Amino acid sequence: MVESQDLLVGIDAGTSVIKAVAFTLDGEQVACSAIQNQYDFGRDGAVTQSLSVTWTECIKALRALGDDVPDLDRRTAAIAVTGQGDGTWLVGRDNVPVSDAWIWLDARAAPTVNRLRASTDERGRFEKTGTGLSTCQQGAQLAHMAEHHPDMLSKAEVALHCKDWLYLCLTGVRATDPSEACFTFGNFRNRKYDTGVLGALGLEDCRHLLPDIVEGTEVTHPLSEEAAQLTGLRAGTPVALGYVDMVMTGLGAGVYTGSTDSACSIIGSTGVHMRPVAAEAASLNDACTGYIMTLPVPGLVTQMQSNMAATLNVDWLLGLAAELMCDGGAQVGTSDLLDRIDGWLHNSSRSRLIYHPYISEAGERGPFIDANARASFIGLNTNHGFADLLRAVVDGLGMATRDCYGAIGNMPKEIRLSGGAARSSAIQSVIASSVGAGVRVSDRKEAGAAGAAMMAAVAVGVYADMEACIKEWVSPLLGDIRQPNAEDTQPYAQLYDVYRESREALAPLWSKLP
Repeated sequence: MVESQDLLVGIDAGTSVIKAVAFTLDGEQVACSAIQNQYDFGRDGAVTQSLSVTWTECIKALRALGDDVPDLDRRTAAIAVTGQGDGTWLVGRDNVPVSDAWIWLDARAAPTVNRLRASTDERGRFEKTGTGLSTCQQGAQLAHMAEHHPDMLSKAEVALHCKDWLYLCLTGVRATDPSEACFTFGNFRNRKYDTGVLGALGLEDCRHLLPDIVEGTEVTHPLSEEAAQLTGLRAGTPVALGYVDMVMTGLGAGVYTGSTDSACSIIGSTGVHMRPVAAEAASLNDACTGYIMTLPVPGLVTQMQSNMAATLNVDWLLGLAAELMCDGGAQVGTSDLLDRIDGWLHNSSRSRLIYHPYISEAGERGPFIDANARASFIGLNTNHGFADLLRAVVDGLGMATRDCYGAIGNMPKEIRLSGGAARSSAIQSVIASSVGAGVRVSDRKEAGAAGAAMMAAVAVGVYADMEACIKEWVSPLLGDIRQPNAEDTQPYAQLYDVYRESREALAPLWSKLP
């Protein structure tokens, strides 16, 4: 790194949007470009994404960032990449994609998951990975492919994830990171692949498909000549492979700032709830659910539960409202109604409807795993209006958050919130009262890209270690703590008891729905 190199570029390749973000070396966001990506729905629960299109959209995002930031190529000290987790991105000879990627929304592996979860080897696999098996994961998808699509695996030379694919496109190096490798195929304690886990998945013959594990705070690879020409950046620029997007977003939003008393909830399309713990202190629940993902801090991991749908539930209800308004002659989209959420919640009757926020077609993965799980309202009567339904949906997000932290262990003392919905004062209040914990909102706009850029900052020597980087990039951006409303804490505790009991009672009926 030379004196004129004063920027770091973080790439965050989400499911539907790919972002390229420029930061100063001390963490100030300079510019952000965002390009829409696409994914496709198919038969039998298939949800796929084109590898080549994803790379093309990444190029567009970097080119757009270069248009916004003068001399970006010369000023960039390092690049880092993170992206959507899980899924299976198969690559064959000459680094050509074998097929479209099976992404995390793909539910085709559900029968294989049910078979593997019933196996006597499942508890042993869970105790090594710390991760419950679900349809979104590469391990389950590869096992399903091996049984039903062996031709795909026969053409593959390596099985990657989204960020790994982009790292390959940027550097020509096939690799993955410790977080994604270990929660799928390895042991979170030693951050290595584990043959016992592969055996439990029936994938002993697929070991050759697993790429080398690279620690992005220690190892970088140079941007290739071809990628430099395509992106407009300088060949040879160090590229760091970030951890999976959930970990990077948690890192950027404050999941760890020197203490393990705090937690982080990302209230986005999905809900991600995580607590940092020492690896040797991690607890594994009896239900074999959740994730344990390594942090880019030696000896630390995040215990995590991730509910499949968070703001997707709100989007669904607002979408219905927008559709009805359009039928009445108004020109309204879902996004036009977002600013009205707090007002509607303020005017709701607080009559304590129950809503189970399982609106995703893929069911639920945290804190329980059931591909058949479905959303529901309980307690409706003729006095309820739209604001009451919205209140129930938002309360359902609070209940799901409480449900997830309960599966991790004791309730946290403080939750750092990230994601678009975290800006809502009403949603902050609901989560604080549901969990009984104080909440703070991070002012970091692009936490995922920032987390990846933080890894690059350590890798190229801007900071001696991640702890030092966190002190400048994360801690100063945490807002004031908001304590739960004392009048609401007990009613929400009672609501949770009914929420939990009713969802357990409904579970046997989900599979009977047509």
